[in-house]
Parts: sequence; structure tokens; C-alpha cells
Amino acid sequence: MTGDRANDENISAFGLTNFRGINHQFGMLRYDRSRHVYIIGQTGAGKSGLLELFALSDIFHNQGYAIIDPHGDFAINNMKFIPPSRLKDVVYFNPADTAYPVGFNPLEVTDPNMKSNISSEVIGVLKRMFGESWGPRLEYILRYTILALLDRPEPTMLDIARMLTDKKFRKETLEYCKDTVVLQFWKQEFGQWGDKQVNEAIAPVLNKVGAFTANPVIRNIIGQPKSTFNIRKIMDEGKILVVNLSKGLIGEDNAGILGSFLVTKIQLAAMSRSDIPDVKDRRPFYLYVDEFQNFATDSFATILSEARKYGLNLTVANQYISQMTETVRGAVFGNVGTMISFRVSAEDAQILAQQFEPQFEPGDLLQMHNRHFIINMVIKGEKAPAFSATTLNLPPAGIDNSEAIINNSRQFYARNRQDVEEAIDKIIQPPETLKKPAKAPSPKTQQSTHPRKMPVIPTATPNRPRIVREESPASNNTKKAPDIKNDGQLHPIRQIKTPPKKPPVSKDGVQIIQKKDEVILNLRGVDSNIAKANYTSADTKNSVESQNTSNSNKSQETTIKNKQPQDTKDSNLVKESNTAAPKKRRRRRKRKPNQPNTTAESSSSKEQKTSSD
Repeated sequence: MTGDRANDENISAFGLTNFRGINHQFGMLRYDRSRHVYIIGQTGAGKSGLLELFALSDIFHNQGYAIIDPHGDFAINNMKFIPPSRLKDVVYFNPADTAYPVGFNPLEVTDPNMKSNISSEVIGVLKRMFGESWGPRLEYILRYTILALLDRPEPTMLDIARMLTDKKFRKETLEYCKDTVVLQFWKQEFGQWGDKQVNEAIAPVLNKVGAFTANPVIRNIIGQPKSTFNIRKIMDEGKILVVNLSKGLIGEDNAGILGSFLVTKIQLAAMSRSDIPDVKDRRPFYLYVDEFQNFATDSFATILSEARKYGLNLTVANQYISQMTETVRGAVFGNVGTMISFRVSAEDAQILAQQFEPQFEPGDLLQMHNRHFIINMVIKGEKAPAFSATTLNLPPAGIDNSEAIINNSRQFYARNRQDVEEAIDKIIQPPETLKKPAKAPSPKTQQSTHPRKMPVIPTATPNRPRIVREESPASNNTKKAPDIKNDGQLHPIRQIKTPPKKPPVSKDGVQIIQKKDEVILNLRGVDSNIAKANYTSADTKNSVESQNTSNSNKSQETTIKNKQPQDTKDSNLVKESNTAAPKKRRRRRKRKPNQPNTTAESSSSKEQKTSSD
């Protein structure tokens, strides 16, 4: 611009103006930028392009800066111009990168003397976000909660809810607290409240803070005890912080709170530079905030009035004046050195025209084309008359190093999501409070899972009875019932008792072979007829031949008759073990008054074959 490289390094070029028919490129001295810059204009008028030109000057002159962008376009475009020589200077903070969350703890204490400032700024951020529903008691409780937590090692925003609801955690936290006023509140005031009063008092706090910490994306960022980047170090070493707060994933409210915390942290980091005695040794650092009304608290006036002496230089932009609160609006118009206006609404034109008088009227602010602006700037510390200009064209981006910047930030300033979530879970739920695993059931007994809570059934052992399944009425074959399996399931069962029987003896002492034996079997729940079947043994199998003999509806019984055929060739006897089965403990069902009492009995005995008569 001037041809003198030494002077050009101190100038941030961004505009082109016409003076007496000749176009002149111009910029702003870095010394004058310390008095802050305010840019206003409608959507698409050229604000973001102007911000990019300022930041581009900082990139190539090796200056440190931070970008807080609620849309993402400014942040992404800016990284395209960062050369490989400055690649390692960049910290890219993108909450939408859920696989590698960056750690940012608003309650992190780097300077013990800043505890009261941290408490006030955090409360100021939450108060701005929930202004209409904010109350004095809510603020009162939240203030003492944060002050108590700041004395605790590595507190986080997640500890606010624990401090109010977990008595054990609260007692442990107060052991670290040394402030007698804070201790007096928790022990003498809060400790005397009843449960109902406590619940009513803490409900609004939990509601407000919970709305912010409930989002898992935000929780993985603010839940990390230590921030993965040091803002004070970034400022002192002239590095670059690019924050992409696109509202798509985390929501507008969460983006606003997160951005406000970042602005607050940058402010506190700048104020901590008071430990550098000489003002000249405080390296300039530039902060760009697009749509800054989303992040400006009432303490923003303090930044504008005091940041200059700490080397923090602001360049902020928004769309219209009514987006700002009265406090912030007064701070902007009272402390900003350079004001730039693109096309604005008629209402804003009436207000802004007063800043550009007498050269321009309200109508001039309404009829400007895109990239055209009116500026009232400071030159060498003095206010200059307003003039009009257009923004310069951005140079070609060249090699895009955005991907390399993102990977480098992931490596040095982010952590794996799984590791972060596991660490947060351990903090919120310590190992000693975890539930102990249930003991395995004893192998000797089977617990009943029947909905009617049937009694426990012991497994079969040599000293216990043998339990068998009840035969289905549709079964055509009789088999030995197997023992109950150790599978935890309750099966329909019946007990078969086979006591040994002595063969009958006639008067003359001759044994009589029992030819017929009738067994009545009760089939519960089945409407069946009385059936007769012959028990025979063919080869090695026992078979049952069922024959329907009657269709009586009065009885719920099945009669199985073992008939011995007349011919000796067809007579085969069933062989059964003479071992008597012990009685089975069983819950009997109540019988209906008119239902006959039938029991299932089967008689079998070991018999010898004899010749037929």
C-alpha cells in the first residue's frame, strides 16, 4: 500500500476509496485497532467478507487472533488461507466433531485470584440466557454453589447439580472450602432448610443448568476437568483459535452459552495479563465475533472499556441495533473507536446517521450496494471525518490446508469420545457407588420362575425322589419319564408310586397270576372320554393301543385298562422296577365341588412268566 514493508506490516488493509477520481487502497493501523471496531449491516451486505480481510492481515503478519463464528462460514473460509508455516499455531474448536471433543471447562481455575470473577461471569452468562425466568433466589443459590465448587480440585459444570442433590458430595466439597461466608451459607442457612424448602429452592437451578448439560455433545466438552487448550498461552504466543459454533447440531441456546463462556474466558485471560508489568510487553491479540449479540453479557462493557490495556483488541459485527441490550448498546457506541456501516434498515439508519454526520444522511445508509460501506474511523488516535468505500477482493486461497489443520487439532487438542465419556462417568458415578453384581444362584436348587411363585423344586440326587413328567393324553407310547433338567424351568410333573405287591394266594396255597389291572388316570383340563388300552410289550418297546369306548361328558377321567389276552401268544407283561419312588411335595389344586376325585395311579410289579391254563 505504501511500498514500505515495515509500515505495511502495521496496517490492516481492507478497503478501497475514491478520492478526486482516483481509487486508493487503505487500511487501519494496528495501534488504532486497539480501540476496537464495530461493523453493522444486513445479511449479505458484506460483513463477513470484511472480517475475513482483517483476519487475513493477521495471518500473514504473524499475529495471534481468535474467531467465534455462530454460522461456520467465516471459520471455515479463514482456515483456507492459513499457510503451512502456521499450521501448528491453529486450535480448531468445532463442537460438531463429536468423535474428537475438545475439552473446555468454564470453571477451570488457572489463577486463584480470579475465582470471584469466574463466578460472576458464569452467572452472567446463564442469567443472559434465562433472563425472563431468572430470579434473585436462583442467583443467590447458584453463586454460593459455584464459589464452593471453585475451592474444590478440578470442578466442572456437571458438579453444580451434584452439589445441590448429593449430600455426600456436598460434605466432601465443603471440606475444601476456606471461605467462611460460603461455609456459613451451606451449614447454617441451607443446612437448616427442610426437604420441601430445599426442593423448591434448587429446582430452578437444576432446570437452568440441566438444560445446558443434558446435551451429550456439550457434556463431553464442558465435562472434562481440564481444558485441552490454554487461552492465555494462545494469546501470549500469538497463536490462532478458530471456533465454529454452527447451530445445526448443538442448538442455538447451547451455541450461545458455549460462545459466551469462550468470550468470558478470553476476557479473564486478558485480565490475567496484569502480571506483566510493562504494557508494551503484552502482545496484541485480536478477537473476531460475528453476531456478537448472541455472546455479549452485561459485562461486555467491561471488555470494551478495559481490554485495550491488556492487549485485547475486538472486532465485532451484527445485523441491527435492536439485537443488543441497552447496556451493551451503550458500551458499543461509547467505547468503539471505528464504526463501519453497510446497508441497514430505516430504523437503524436514523440512529447511525448521527455517527456519520454531517457527511451522510439516513437515506445514504439505506441505498448502498453490497460491499459498499460508510466508515467513521480513528487515524493515529484521532477521529477522522466519515467517508464511503468498498471492501477489497479476497486473494486466491492457494493450497487449502483445512484438513491438515483439523487433523493437527485432533491430535494435540482433542480426545477420543469413548475415553472422554468413560472419564466423565467415573467422575459422576464413582466406583464405590456402583451396584454390586448379583450373586449366582446355588447349583443345588432351582429358583422357580413361574408367575404363581410355585415352590422351589430340588434337583434329583441319589437321596431324593425321582421326578418325572406327566404323560400327554395325545401320546401313543409310554416311556420312562426323565429326571428334571437343571435348566431353571418348572415342568408339569406327576409322581408314580410303584410299591411292591405280593401275588394273591388261593385257599390251597397256590399263587394266582393277576390277569387284569385297571388304572384310572386323571387328565386335568382336557375333555376326553374314558379310554381303554392294552399294555403290551413288543420286542423292546412299550406301546399303548387306545380305543374309545364311550363319549361321556360327565367325567374328566381317562381309564386305561390293561387287559391280558386270552391266547398265551398275545399275553405279555409290563416290566417295571420294584424300587419305590418317595412321595413328591406338590401343591394341590382346589377341586370343584362336583368334580370327582381321581388320582393317577399305576401299578407295576415284577412278574414271572407261567404257562397258560
